[in-house]
Amino acid sequence: MLSCKLYTCIKLVLLQLALIFNFQIFNFPMPIIAPSLLAADFINLQAACTMLNESQADWFHLDVMDGRFVPNISFGPMVIEFIRKATTKFCDVHLMIEEPERYAEQFKKAGADMLTVHIEACKHLHRNVQLIKSLGMQAGVALNPHTPVHSLVDILHDVDMVLIMSVNPGFGGQSFIPHSIDKIKQMKAMIKEKGLSVKIEVDGGVTLENAPALIAAGADVLVAGNTVFKSADPKATIAALKSL
Repeated sequence: MLSCKLYTCIKLVLLQLALIFNFQIFNFPMPIIAPSLLAADFINLQAACTMLNESQADWFHLDVMDGRFVPNISFGPMVIEFIRKATTKFCDVHLMIEEPERYAEQFKKAGADMLTVHIEACKHLHRNVQLIKSLGMQAGVALNPHTPVHSLVDILHDVDMVLIMSVNPGFGGQSFIPHSIDKIKQMKAMIKEKGLSVKIEVDGGVTLENAPALIAAGADVLVAGNTVFKSADPKATIAALKSL
């Protein structure tokens, strides 16, 4: 596995050579950056939305927690409806809740573009995925750190995205679980083997330091909470993530 610094150095050198000699050496993937509003200052939520609108962020990542599936409560459809009114960017809604099928229609009405459910929270995962897509949203499935990627082998062709949780869900600011990189590689290999175009999203402990390794392993979407909102210059941090 390439180290983060080595990956970044190689990419920068090759991009510079391409500019000098006016040709393309490699088509490096451009990561989708999805800052998590969970880490924003909720007293100034409008300001956070404005900042993301003006930044190079691609998606708004919205974490919904119910205090049952995870030991924390965040926000629900009403807050997402307000956020939807404050942006035209893609709203990526991550449901960390029990019985997500009960609320799928509410989140669609609130403005979700992508609705991601946890395999661990769904008794009938295929039915959940079909419901989400029937409502006109993209469907994602999330895996907790202990859940192996092969558990998605029979549903992968029906989903638009797989979310690899690189921390235990429920709280922001946790440290990245290193084994997640191997899970990303395994997931990427399964997607390629099946000839699919399913995106891989990574959520939890994503930093400027480990992001290059995540991209190299096959991640398409980087969720960043504290890394963005606790930085001195959030827009610059988003731009730095986008350029990796």
